[in-house]
Amino acid sequence: MSDALSARNLSVEQRERRLDEIRREAESRGTLRIVSERPSGAPFPRASSENGYYGTPLLKQPPWTWEIPLYFFVGGAAGASAVIGSIAHYTGADRELVRHARWIAAAGSVISPPLLISDLGRPERFLAMLRVFKPQSAMSVGVWTLLGFSGGAAAAAFAQFLSDRYGPSLPVRVLENAGQAASLAFGLPFSNYTGVLIGATAIPVWNQSAADLPLHFAASGLGAAVGILELMGHNKNRALQALGLGAAIFETWEGLRIETRNREELEPLKRGLSGFVTRAGGVLSGPIPGMLRVASLFAGGRRSRKLRSLAAASSVAGSLLTRIAWIQAGHVSARNWRLPLREDAEQLREDHRQSELAAD
Repeated sequence: MSDALSARNLSVEQRERRLDEIRREAESRGTLRIVSERPSGAPFPRASSENGYYGTPLLKQPPWTWEIPLYFFVGGAAGASAVIGSIAHYTGADRELVRHARWIAAAGSVISPPLLISDLGRPERFLAMLRVFKPQSAMSVGVWTLLGFSGGAAAAAFAQFLSDRYGPSLPVRVLENAGQAASLAFGLPFSNYTGVLIGATAIPVWNQSAADLPLHFAASGLGAAVGILELMGHNKNRALQALGLGAAIFETWEGLRIETRNREELEPLKRGLSGFVTRAGGVLSGPIPGMLRVASLFAGGRRSRKLRSLAAASSVAGSLLTRIAWIQAGHVSARNWRLPLREDAEQLREDHRQSELAAD
């Protein structure tokens, strides 16, 4: 039998046929001619980080398609916009800014469910996720967060529409306040729960970044929300300038952390196509908008607004690329069959060491 490392290029059906051939050979000969470690007296090879298990990945790649990175992006921008709009309303800021922030949040609440349902394949699967609430499941918490955010954002935007068209009234104010409170409460977790979601998986590149992803996605969503608002004409607002600059500084710092952490699990963020997209998204989210915003502070009038508009466009593009890059990195990481085995071996050695210390 030839070396089975070529199995990584086979389809599922071909792999199943290959395993059947391996079983038949083991039964007929009692041995297998496969390059791998072999326990004494056993016909089958033992999986190891050096030789793998027939070169077959132990983890399944994420089944997500284009809808999920777009869902991550839309949710991040919409959630952050809801928070910005609510705080602007409570502080008595520009009413036009509040109105636009609410409409961005409402648009995100309308777009997000179809994206999620499209990825699930059937609407019944989305409804099935609402049958129970599991606090220990990031996906369950996320779906209920989406539901609460969508209701609050839609109510706040609808109240805004009624107030603009027919004037303020008590029922409209009650609806507005309730919707705004809900969108504020659910907006922040909705903007970054997706970072918690992928960090809770077994995919090495995601799992190793579990502590960083929520803040990373929150800052990315904030940069996108500020950018969209500035592209809608709010490129003179100092508060948005400060928020955009803060998001850019954080994203720059996060990019430096990724580059300086020397762990094999993070290699998909630095190598190949996924590494290129990660760096492109990081540069567009961090250094470029940061420098443009700093430059706009020393420019005057029209030039300052143009620089802020360029920074806004860069932040929006960078936020979208960041979501695409992390999903792509997850696919690459799942194909590396060595990492899970190496982690298991390290865990076994650590458990053995701990048991020896306990015995002493």
